[in-house]
Order: sequence, then structure tokens, then C-alpha cells
Amino acid sequence: MTDMFEQEAEELKQKEAPLATRMRPATFSDFVGQKHLIGPGRVLRKAIETGKIPSVILWGPPGSGKTTLAYIIADATESHFSPVSAVSAGVADLRRIIDEANERRQTLHQQTILFIDEIHRFNKAQQDAVLPFVEDGTITLIGATTENPSFEVIAPLLSRCQVLTLNPLTDDEIRLITMRALKDTIRGLGTFNIEIEPDSDALSHLITMSNNDARVALNALEMAALATPPDTNGKRRISLATIEDAVQHRALRYDKGGEQHYDTISALHKSLRGSDPDASLYWLARMLEAGEDPLYIARRLVRFASEDIGMADPQALVIAMAAQQAVHFIGMPEGNLALAQAAVYLATAPKSNSLYQAYSKVQEEIKQSPAESIPLHLRNPVTPLMKETGYGQGYKYAHDYPEHFVEQQNLPDSLQGKHYYAPSDQGYEKTIIARLKAWWHDFGKPPEAKGGRED
Repeated sequence: MTDMFEQEAEELKQKEAPLATRMRPATFSDFVGQKHLIGPGRVLRKAIETGKIPSVILWGPPGSGKTTLAYIIADATESHFSPVSAVSAGVADLRRIIDEANERRQTLHQQTILFIDEIHRFNKAQQDAVLPFVEDGTITLIGATTENPSFEVIAPLLSRCQVLTLNPLTDDEIRLITMRALKDTIRGLGTFNIEIEPDSDALSHLITMSNNDARVALNALEMAALATPPDTNGKRRISLATIEDAVQHRALRYDKGGEQHYDTISALHKSLRGSDPDASLYWLARMLEAGEDPLYIARRLVRFASEDIGMADPQALVIAMAAQQAVHFIGMPEGNLALAQAAVYLATAPKSNSLYQAYSKVQEEIKQSPAESIPLHLRNPVTPLMKETGYGQGYKYAHDYPEHFVEQQNLPDSLQGKHYYAPSDQGYEKTIIARLKAWWHDFGKPPEAKGGRED
């Protein structure tokens, strides 16, 4: 009788669970994404199919399938599944699970999988508590984390686990998951008679705002479905406005793969080049708020720092790279201020494309000219024969001379006198000009004054 009541309670709990929980796949055939880990023929898939898996740490962004994958592994290996959350579980809970696992192993010969969600929240004492039992095989540990495990998991435990990296779900994968939920009449929303096209603005906005998180997409979809009354034909037509309300974010006109994408990044680039911090912030925010990949924007800022600022302010590249690292480290939306800081810095920095032009000239030179011989005095005499043939002979070691500079030939013979880099009079490049003129007496003189050599 107790079992019957427990079964009914479990069925009711499942029925009332959020859509994301109800739609959790039970088999690999239903699992979407992470083909690099569980695709046919992959090592993890083969290990699972043999019934023996090592302890693993699943590292990936929210909603990428870490918990679902743990459930599937337990079911596929016929292991007892003991899930805990690092937010609420303590050492006493872990010891109880380990004691039960040990008894189960001896009496039923069944393996226990201890699944620790958000394992990065466990302190050292909690991680130490499971370490010996992972080592002796009493339990198989599956930890899930959104944080870099090399920073958050103690080294002894990490060395006994295999770290598996899960990728963010793609837009197409989120679309597949949501359309599957719309059609499923048992666990999903199939009985709601919902009408929403796979390529509609409403669904596209839902996918964009889910930020590659399947859980967010499904739960927002369920909220939108519940908020949409059926029409006279019994159809629930989910509109863009309903999706906007469900995700609490207005849809901006922006296509990440189309014209809007390229037009907006062009507007940002030109606003930065035009030294307009207000416009730069506006176009930056337009992209971020519409769901653009922040790392794509960071890459463009890094490129801009070298192309349009260059040596006029060498710190610009440092700031741009720091923004990229900040976005990678703390994610979004917190990372948006790091990108904003970089954009304002780049917009207000002195501008120079001298570095860009110099490299373009060198590229053209290399394309049009044969591979010139390296002067002998610049070559490294690593063998006695090389030394005998003149390698390194006559080379002047700059640190042996006043101000650590000595004038000598560094380009191939046929390129002597060529000048590729012509610094502007902006920012730090003023200092560079003065330094180069002090070192190279012919620097900056017109070509005819130097025997007709090209600049």
C-alpha cells in the first residue's frame, strides 16, 4: 500500500513539475547536443554501453544537459542514482549516501552514482569527505559545475576524475528541443494545441533570449502557453508579444546571422574610430541586448585596438584583451560592463592606423618579392660549420653600446632602406618618432635625400 501511495505521489510530482523537468530525456536517442561526448563511437558512449564509467566532472554552461546526462548514465549503467545539491547538502548527507552505497555494493552488487550538482560550491572538507570512496570505488562520482573545475575542485579529487566539457547548445538545438516539447502530448504541451512556426519571430526571440539554456527556453515557453487563451478554433497562437512578456525582454530588430549583424558591428566600429563614446556604447548595447555573442564583440574590439589605435596607445590592446578575459571569466550579463569600459576607452584613445598600414606593406612585399636571404650576421651559428661559413660574424650586440642601440643592417640586402612603419603624431607615437629619429639618422627623411629609397 505504501509503495502504491509513493508511486502516485511521484507521478503527481512529475505531472506538476516544470516543463524543463518533464521533458528531460531518458535515453541517448532523445538527448540533444554534446555529440563530441556521447555520439556513436565516442569513448564516453562506449564506456557507458559497457556499464563501467570513471568518475567524471561535467563542466558546462547552464542548461547544456549536465544533470540530464548524469541521469541517463545512471540508467544506462543500471546504477543506483543518489543526487545531491552542493547548495543544501552537508557532510552528514554525504556519509549517509556512502554508507548506503557500501551496503548496496555488498548485498546487491550494484554500483552507486553520487551526483553532486554545483560541485564548485562544496568546500574542501566536503570534497575531502567523498575522496576516499571515489578512490576505492564505493561510489562513482559525477559532479556538475558551471565553473572551471581546476579552480573550484581540490586537486586530489580532480586527479581521480575525468573532466568532460559540455558545449553551449546551438540555436538549432534549442529550436529542436522546444518544437519537441510543443508536440509531445504526454510530457510536453502537445494537448494545448499551440500554433507557433519553427521560423517565427516569436520562437526566434525565445531562442535568442534563452542564451543557449534549454531550461530557460522550455520554462518560458510553458509560461507563454499558459498565458495564451485558445481562440474560437481551440488554437493557442503564441505571439511575439507573449514571448517578450514571458522572458521579460523586448525583442530588438536584430539578426545575428544577417544584415543587422553586419550593419550594427560596422556602426560600432565606425563610432569607435570616430572617437564617439556615446554612439559606441549605444551600438554595443544594441548588440548585447539583442543576444549577440559577447565574445564576438570582444574579438572585434581586440582587432580595433590594433588596427585603429595601434601604437598611438599600446594600452588599448591590453584593455581590450582584459575585457575579453572578463567576459570569459564572469559571463553575462555581468561581463557587459567590461565590454562597455573597453568600448569607451577605445573610443577616447588617440587613433592611428600606422601599424595596420605597416603590416599591409610588409604583406604586399612578401607576396611580390622572393624570399630574401637572411644576412649572415643575423644568423645563429649553432654548429662549428655554420660559424666557419660566417654565421653570426660581425653581429653587434645592442646591449654593449651606449643607450643599448647600435646601427646595423637588419633587413635583407635588397630591402635596405625600406620603411614600412611610419608612426603618426598621435599619442604615444610622438615618443616613438623622437626615439626613432635619435637612433636612425635617416629616419623620416624624404626618399630622394636617402638615395631614392622608397618609404
